[in-house]
Amino acid sequence: MLRFFIIFCVLLIGLFTLEILQPVEKHVILPFTSAIADLSVWIVGLFDDGVIASGNVIRDQASGFGVRIERGCNGVEAVIILAAAVFAFPAPLRSKLIGLAIGFLAIQALNLVRIISLFYLGQWNYTAFEWFHLYLWQALIILDALVVWLIWLRTLPRPAMRGAREAADAA
Repeated sequence: MLRFFIIFCVLLIGLFTLEILQPVEKHVILPFTSAIADLSVWIVGLFDDGVIASGNVIRDQASGFGVRIERGCNGVEAVIILAAAVFAFPAPLRSKLIGLAIGFLAIQALNLVRIISLFYLGQWNYTAFEWFHLYLWQALIILDALVVWLIWLRTLPRPAMRGAREAADAA
């Protein structure tokens, strides 16, 4: 358990440090965030054609209301937490890569729901938007990373107990 905790903390510090480096932000985070905005607008466009994206901003053309997807709102931090937990846990590399890939998709899917719901909530009631944005959705995204990790743990093959294996071999 101590080994897991130390590796988890080292990975968290390393990945969060990497995320805030200017070249990483410029070449990875900002384009990724813009892609999230574009994907959000594409999804919204299936039922509301008056929404546009410009960089990391989603805007309603009729009302002028918009939301900016900033650092902390693109799901990257939750993915970093998940990645640190997955790679700190002793498991086969293949299982780790599959868990991270599925976890990334699960976190980003929920984050798209978050972005779109906040976009419409903000047009309806800005006070509710602030509360949901700052409190509810922040917690739910991190909780999503935890739930994905716990589900991933349950899919891992259980190590056979040495005594049980020796008894079975002797019989």
